[in-house]
Amino acid sequence: MGDSTQERILVVEDESHLAEGLKLNLTLEGYEVRIAADGSSALQEWKDWHPNLIVLDIMLPQIDGLSVLRNIRLEDERVPILILSAKGDSEHRVKGFSYGADDYLAKPFNLDEFLLRVKRLLTRVSWSRESSDSKVDGIASVPRIYRFGGNTIDFETLNADGPSGRIGLTEQEAKLLKLFVANRGKPLSRRKLLEIGWGYSRGTTTRTVDNFIVRFRKYFEADPKKPVYFRSLRSVGYVFDHDSD
Repeated sequence: MGDSTQERILVVEDESHLAEGLKLNLTLEGYEVRIAADGSSALQEWKDWHPNLIVLDIMLPQIDGLSVLRNIRLEDERVPILILSAKGDSEHRVKGFSYGADDYLAKPFNLDEFLLRVKRLLTRVSWSRESSDSKVDGIASVPRIYRFGGNTIDFETLNADGPSGRIGLTEQEAKLLKLFVANRGKPLSRRKLLEIGWGYSRGTTTRTVDNFIVRFRKYFEADPKKPVYFRSLRSVGYVFDHDSD
């Protein structure tokens, strides 16, 4: 397989022995492979390298694997993600799939089965590259146009309409709004918002989250001082909710 057609696989695994073993076997299959040993470096590699598939452990230093998964799904609904985890019970499997994983394999696993799953995921995504936005799963299931109250958000054009008129959203504002919409009615801590929304980027603090909430209330609340949609939860964080339209 030539370099121009090599599929790129990012292995996110903090156990170096296992990570190197996976890299060796995937390389022998003709893939180009990189390793990330923690959640922060995984997000950086994903942004810089644009892998065709991600193999993701859940238990990671800095940012856990599920937060990495949810962060990626805010921007990329299509890259296939295969979770490899020692947590193989149904509860963790369901959570992984609900957040946007494409496949889930419990440790310890059979190497041949792993390689077949990788091949199947890469083949499936190649079939769907020319199709429309049909893949929706977990955090990626936010519609292009979302309405609540008298507000409208277009996540493709990054335009929104609220009480103050037309708003041009930044990419980070749209990303955070998508996170709130995907978790409607569910409390989100400031820490979790930082992990998923920013990946703990340098310069981000809990105050950064608070500042974005101030903006959203200005954009979408009839009275920003008495928020209806973006509400604070004391000692917890924030929750976004509204009555069904």
